[in-house]
Amino acid sequence: MEKKEIWLESLITETPQEGRELAIKMSRKTIAAIQTDPEVRKKLRPDYANDTAQLIASANVVAIEFQTIAQANNYWRK
Repeated sequence: MEKKEIWLESLITETPQEGRELAIKMSRKTIAAIQTDPEVRKKLRPDYANDTAQLIASANVVAIEFQTIAQANNYWRK
């Protein structure tokens, strides 16, 4: 059995900015998990990089991930 890298140990972050950075990383990791061939991802990048609808869809994925992180951090209220 292949040993997988543990990259997400917690959703807890110190600041909202760290939370947003984590949301972006989570989104990127999701794409890599879905399309496992890095060469295919590289080949497809120009298609979505120049398509506003696909860029907006990507931003929506990050926003959803950020919502999850914000809730886990009680919206950074102490």
